[in-house]
Amino acid sequence: MLREFSKQIVNAFPLVLLFIAGLGLFIPEWIVWFKGPWITYSLGLIMLGMGLSLEVEDFLRIFRQPKPILIGTALQYSVMPLLGYLLGYWFHLPEAFAVGLILVSCCPGGTASNVITFLAKANVPLSVTLTSVSTILGILFTPFLVAYFIGSRLEIDRWGLVFTTFQVILVPVGLGIFFKSFFPSVTETTKDLFPVLSVLLIAMIVASIIASGKETILSSDYRIFFAVVCLHLGGFGLGGLFAWVLTRDAKISQTISIEVGMQNSGLGAVLAKTHFLDPNTAIPSALSSLTHSLLGSLFATYFRKEPKKPAIVN
Repeated sequence: MLREFSKQIVNAFPLVLLFIAGLGLFIPEWIVWFKGPWITYSLGLIMLGMGLSLEVEDFLRIFRQPKPILIGTALQYSVMPLLGYLLGYWFHLPEAFAVGLILVSCCPGGTASNVITFLAKANVPLSVTLTSVSTILGILFTPFLVAYFIGSRLEIDRWGLVFTTFQVILVPVGLGIFFKSFFPSVTETTKDLFPVLSVLLIAMIVASIIASGKETILSSDYRIFFAVVCLHLGGFGLGGLFAWVLTRDAKISQTISIEVGMQNSGLGAVLAKTHFLDPNTAIPSALSSLTHSLLGSLFATYFRKEPKKPAIVN
């Protein structure tokens, strides 16, 4: 019963996200209390759930299938940060939005990409491995890339970024792997709970940022919305295109496309709230989570359509 309920909630992730984000926009007083430590601890729980879902097999796969994992990870940390940086200038975004866009573009892949990959009938094991690898590498890559691209705009605390990323990624993911390895019977009872919890917490993080920044969002011009849409369309498109050129494998290309196009927007929001004074810096992360989930669902619907076989004529 719980397993079936969990599956239904996870499959309906984009709708759940849209509904709760809508509450944040139209009835902000219901959501605005969810802020500060709530967001940080929620992301920690999401990362703990990710750790609980990992198997040793996910890491061994790196040695058996290094090429697609290297390609996906390289695209994750090159295509998206460059797009985030360039789009801020192309759309002449205000500094807070430009910085927020760079922040989310430098984050690793999010756990939502695994859900979308499953819905797309693509390569789920590869998606899980790519998310795991980019998340672990994000402890160093995300702060480094953020410092590199934002350093031209303002002075930031590089080591503070490293420490925060370490706290919200390595510690909970490491705990999850530890419990999964040494207390498998206990973690077996929670495996259907954490996916639902992750969906709800991601939605609450997004809704909270939208609720607290409602006036700014509604008064913003089209530029930030177009920039966020272009960021993720570019991630999906360029990620899939480069992956296809390098692998010539449709399922691998689809998986890498989804992985590159979807970011850990919750991490972007936490970094924005922790290290930048302007609360508007977190708004691109909220818009990003909503956008990549909806776009990912559309791509999943397109990808899962099997090509029709031609009729056999006698």
